[in-house]
Amino acid sequence: MTDGDATEPDIVLYGGKGGVGKTTCAAAHALGLARSGRETLVVSTDPAHSLGDALERDLGAEPTTVRGSLSAVEVAPETGQDAYRGVIEALAAEFRDAGLRLDDADLERLFEAGVIPGGDEVAALEYVARYADTDYDALVLDTAPTGHTLRLLDLPAVLAETLGVAGDVRRRVGRTARAARSVVLGPAAYWGAGSDDADDAVTALRDRVGRVGAILTDPERTRFRAVLTPERMAIAETERLVASLRDADVPVGALVVNRLFTNRADCDCERCRRDERRHTERLAAVESRFDLPVRRVPELDGEVRGLDALDAVSESLV
Repeated sequence: MTDGDATEPDIVLYGGKGGVGKTTCAAAHALGLARSGRETLVVSTDPAHSLGDALERDLGAEPTTVRGSLSAVEVAPETGQDAYRGVIEALAAEFRDAGLRLDDADLERLFEAGVIPGGDEVAALEYVARYADTDYDALVLDTAPTGHTLRLLDLPAVLAETLGVAGDVRRRVGRTARAARSVVLGPAAYWGAGSDDADDAVTALRDRVGRVGAILTDPERTRFRAVLTPERMAIAETERLVASLRDADVPVGALVVNRLFTNRADCDCERCRRDERRHTERLAAVESRFDLPVRRVPELDGEVRGLDALDAVSESLV
């Protein structure tokens, strides 16, 4: 078994099937890191935010101090929209400069059509870019369910291609506009022709996305933890997730088997004995099917909410 979680990285991503407890684990891990003295930010990139509920704090798009060295934030989808609105506006200016009729309504339709895909995922990348190299010692991401997470991790490559195409379109339109003006104005058409706005907007976003892509695949900085419960469907989905992560060169540090039932010594009921046997067998299957360290989080009584409950979970994660 490869001990991919032996060293503490700067960035930890928690992902997995919906409903397996990713938010709980991410919040608990972040709380444990902060308790050890590391300035830690936990970020929810799941559009269906529940991080604030887990921490029992009102969270927004800017970091909120939770306790001591721990802060938390919930990604605002508007951040992803703002990230590429500037690109589209700059490209639209180039189209107008080329003589193409494009009013505000056309611009809005162009934006809503998603020339650059993945608004929620772009927002998540923007938060990584914003906080990965700041005063925080650690960044913990609570990601959306598996499909969204894989789109997030694919997005740097997708955006690099899309932004490259956008840059090519911009240059071709610019050449067409200059050629048309030169027919009328001659060489004077090139004096001051074109704007750097589109180039600046496209290049800035492409550079940020590229930097985040490099961070997410850097084993010195990043680890992904796949959360699952000891159930067959969760185990099967985790196998697919781990394979996809490795195909994308995202370093996987560990599996987290959450809600692992352990029967109390004073309980002799058949149901409890049966649940314990089933979870023990599933845990053994996980340990035999994956070449990864396995973190075990026991099932707790009641809903895991609030810092005291998360403190108890963090002992299994940090």
